[in-house]
Amino acid sequence: MPHITRDASLQTVITTFDTSPGNCADLIDELSAAYSEFISKQPGFIAAALHVNDAQTRVANYSQWQSRDDFKAMLKSDEMRARNRRINALCRSFEPVMYEVFATHDAV
Repeated sequence: MPHITRDASLQTVITTFDTSPGNCADLIDELSAAYSEFISKQPGFIAAALHVNDAQTRVANYSQWQSRDDFKAMLKSDEMRARNRRINALCRSFEPVMYEVFATHDAV
């Protein structure tokens, strides 16, 4: 489970997927399989979470990595390149963006 803190020394990646209600469940299945079978076993992987909007037209993926290079190495692997071709077929577009945590807020 991701743990979000400002002082953490890690790489945050948020990927958004534009999909359709007819493909959303298949996309979630494909992403879940990628995490359980491959991504979670890669060097530097810390945690991830998948989020789906009510209309099932958008999927957001929040992942944490030890470093930017760890994430990039995973993406460049033959395994992930093949998986991304299948994922791409289930959505109109997807874009991973690397972020740094700027602030967090908890209930008072």
